[in-house]
Amino acid sequence: MSDTPPTSASDVPAAGGEAPTGSSRPPTSLPHTIVVTPEVPMVSLLGPGDDVLRTIERAFPRLDVHVRGNEITVSGPPGEVALLERLVDELLIVIASGQPLTRDAVDRSVAMLRQQTTERPADVLTMNILSNRGKKIRPKTLNQKRYVDAIDDNTVVFGIGPAGTGKTYLAMAKAVQALQAKRVNRIILTRPAVEAGERLGFLPGTLTEKIDPYLRPLYDALHDMLDPDSIPRLMAAGTIEVAPLAFMRGRTLNDAFVILDEAQNTSAEQMKMFLTRLGFGSKIVVTGDVTQVDLPAGTTSGLRVVQDILDGLDDVHFAFLTSQDVVRHRLVGQIVDAYGRWDALRSGATLSGNRASRRSRR
Repeated sequence: MSDTPPTSASDVPAAGGEAPTGSSRPPTSLPHTIVVTPEVPMVSLLGPGDDVLRTIERAFPRLDVHVRGNEITVSGPPGEVALLERLVDELLIVIASGQPLTRDAVDRSVAMLRQQTTERPADVLTMNILSNRGKKIRPKTLNQKRYVDAIDDNTVVFGIGPAGTGKTYLAMAKAVQALQAKRVNRIILTRPAVEAGERLGFLPGTLTEKIDPYLRPLYDALHDMLDPDSIPRLMAAGTIEVAPLAFMRGRTLNDAFVILDEAQNTSAEQMKMFLTRLGFGSKIVVTGDVTQVDLPAGTTSGLRVVQDILDGLDDVHFAFLTSQDVVRHRLVGQIVDAYGRWDALRSGATLSGNRASRRSRR
């Protein structure tokens, strides 16, 4: 693209021309033209101020892209040209669904196409789980869609991944969807409160009042998905229950959509207790991040051991999300990766130190 700003969104000059003699740039294909149907306003595809177009250019640095009218002319490595044409097709489907394009949607679509999976980016980006007050809740990444599909297809699903990957939020959306479709009669949301003992003992109020701060993220998600005025009524009727994990003991949960959040802070015994609450017509989703365990030293996380215990069991699915599925600020994914590298280095240093210590004692 040229550095000169375009005069309009439908007439965008681009840097172009052949690579200089002696350049290491790979040979380019003959220019290929993508024609966008006149029914699609180019501003919808290019974005306000050509924001989407700039994102596409950053994602395809080896291509020369020229836009004039409703035609996009591309030259560069044939494989990249073909990938860009597929991307445009996917983005046009998203536009046709009525969903505006964003830089994030383009980046995620490119990432999905480069993974060469059977799923299409448009299928992910247009999948609508729930709508409330004009807000649509949908998966934003391929792993999130697979997670949502697994909830539909299995009775017990574990969503495991770092903060910000939508594990709990999407599970909550599926729970509300199931309730509205009358597939279940109630929603039960629970979390372990590992600090409900001595650290909260000095606070005034009942146990429930002390636990409420730990359940606040679940309440916040509910307010995104339901009319706030209806939530107290549903909770008073028992249709929605938000409670600490300790309150689950001794119960059988029939015709319910049950979500256990922050499951990395359950012990192995608590995890067994919770899973065996499953009744007829119910579905369980367990979410957690095994890298953020707050249990006392020496206590094994139930979320870690359950993967070995239930692996291969029919109707139980483990969905793993990564930093690439973080849907908060893009820096959050980088922070997650940085901590992962730091933990790996620390574990390696500890292992080397232990080996050196054993050798020195010989």
